Amino acid sequence: MKEWLKLIPIFLLLSAEHGAAQQQQHFDYFSGNRQMVRNGVQAILTCNGLFTSHRTLEQVFQYELAYLKSDRFGGTVGTIEGGEWVVDRERKAVAIGGPRSGPTIRAAFREGIGCVVMPPDQTFDDIDKLPELNLPYPDFEPESTAWPNGDLVPNKDLPGYIDAENLQAASDWAFDRPTSEQTTLSLIVVHKGSIIHERYAQGVNKNTRTRTWSTAKSIAVTLIGILVDQGKLALDDPLGFTWNPELQDPASDPRNAITLRHALHMSSGLYPVDSFGMEYATGSGLAYWAGESSIEGMRDRGLVRPPGTFWDYENYDTLLAVYAMKKALQSDVTYQEFPRRALLDKIGMRNTLVSADRFYDFILSSQVYTNARDLARFGLLYQQNGVWDDERIISEDWVNFVRTPAPSTANRGNFYGGQWWLVPDDRSDIPKDAYTTAGNRGQFVIVVPSYDLVIVRRGLDWGRQGFDEWDLTREVITSFK
Repeated sequence: MKEWLKLIPIFLLLSAEHGAAQQQQHFDYFSGNRQMVRNGVQAILTCNGLFTSHRTLEQVFQYELAYLKSDRFGGTVGTIEGGEWVVDRERKAVAIGGPRSGPTIRAAFREGIGCVVMPPDQTFDDIDKLPELNLPYPDFEPESTAWPNGDLVPNKDLPGYIDAENLQAASDWAFDRPTSEQTTLSLIVVHKGSIIHERYAQGVNKNTRTRTWSTAKSIAVTLIGILVDQGKLALDDPLGFTWNPELQDPASDPRNAITLRHALHMSSGLYPVDSFGMEYATGSGLAYWAGESSIEGMRDRGLVRPPGTFWDYENYDTLLAVYAMKKALQSDVTYQEFPRRALLDKIGMRNTLVSADRFYDFILSSQVYTNARDLARFGLLYQQNGVWDDERIISEDWVNFVRTPAPSTANRGNFYGGQWWLVPDDRSDIPKDAYTTAGNRGQFVIVVPSYDLVIVRRGLDWGRQGFDEWDLTREVITSFK
């Protein structure tokens, strides 16, 4: 009897192993989230396409919504002929979803900030509760004001050291792509402050706003730098807010070790929710596309690594820094007007809308809509080392910070600074002092100090995408003799 009892643990172990070998986890437990997010992506892109970019519905389905053809989404809800979608032009709102396609997500255009996504339990009747910004623009006429403050661009001959044919060839390289998954909308080349090349795709012009995606992160770090320069924030101070879930003794929370520098270097050490295949199921995706609070979710991650030791591209790391900016500004009105008053209005970016979630927290990790010329102005601010019209907007120290490799990238090529991307160690065909913004679907503002050069490329890429900003830089520089 005793010998038989001794065999029981072995029998159970063998049975468990046999059972485990037959079991595999195939079910996507986040499929409901992915469906809701897919509807939200279509709602926001359609809403902004129609009411922020002023595109036709045909253009929206053909270009803006091409992104939904990617494998991660599986296509749009309905077609241009119809389906489980509604466009309310009077309310400037869109609803996507229904019995076949899943929870209905709505988005509505709001003055001064663009389209705001709403959660499944809100309807068009809740639109008036959404935030808006009614802040007058500076009193001047862009069309009669000279570039770069305005849009009056004189016809000037190219400098003798720039080859016009090579510059046109670089432009053709950007527009004539080998795959339909890369669609260039606009290209601007600025040299010594002057626009020396400007080109737009059919149906696009200098006023057309499109989404910056993560190029917004570089705008965010600029706003944060203004506050650091003013002494209202410090790079090596803790972020200065409580975390979720709040501990009984908040002062003992290990996440208090995370500094502003860590967040801006994408090295917070917090649990990843926007990478490793989860970017359209959890994390910031629920705030971007499904109406969740960006602030609550952003603070609800545990520490899994020492801050500053591991680079992980997380939208929520940027939003940590943006929330620190909000806390430093103290007043809600000051925070809501800050991007315009501190930066955009000062450098002529009057076509730029900084969007927010429904709680009026800026989604400055992605949700900014602007045109190519405004991004050229933004790049020019950095090319001029932070000075605009003899006024210092950001310090040279801050420009140097964003261009300095994050320590956590040292063993991976030194490719990332402070919310700007750097020339990786393995590229030797372009100047090492170049640095760039980078946004999904091919949004780039490339600054090359040694050539006094700014290059802006806007795209609506989808699928595998793959447009290489450093290859574009190389092609443009070949025009310099």
